[in-house]
Amino acid sequence: MFFSTKDAAAKIGKSASWLNKTRMSGTGPVYMKLGGSVRYALPDLEAWLAANRRTAVYDHANDNNRAARVAS
Repeated sequence: MFFSTKDAAAKIGKSASWLNKTRMSGTGPVYMKLGGSVRYALPDLEAWLAANRRTAVYDHANDNNRAARVAS
């Protein structure tokens, strides 16, 4: 299943504008161009969400290994 920018943004709780900006910086979910249209695959959105799980506000206190274990 593929999502438009608007639908992908709604799926991950962000705005379409935020997704457009992260495409430029390379910090958002993986996307593809299909016939000139940007599309997001559901597994890519889910992978991005899982990769951004956190256990603490501050990076030095984050236990990303624990967050990854909980996500799987």
